[in-house]
Amino acid sequence: MIVDLLYYVAGLMLIAGALFSFLAAFGIVRLPDLFTRMHTASKAGAVGSGLALLAIALVSFETAVIFRALLGIIFFMLTAPISAHLLARAAYIAGYRPAKGLVMDDFEKSDHFRK
Repeated sequence: MIVDLLYYVAGLMLIAGALFSFLAAFGIVRLPDLFTRMHTASKAGAVGSGLALLAIALVSFETAVIFRALLGIIFFMLTAPISAHLLARAAYIAGYRPAKGLVMDDFEKSDHFRK
């Protein structure tokens, strides 16, 4: 009974993870500039893969698999935002600017990125 419930919850988590991954891929194709594309790829991609790994951890009854899945989730949640931030900073320094529809560009007047 409980095992069947875990399978249903894991299935829903896999569907939600696939939806987040699809939204990340859709955002990469449809969003206007590098920065918004990177944002959707890092956030939605990390959540989608985290949900898929959590579903694997739920249905696996082996401690080693659960431990590896949880380590994978921690790895995604720690590295995706940091790498997106560093790539966005490097792109801004290299001369890429946000799309014209952006309301505010805080770095435009800042001397922090000028070297």
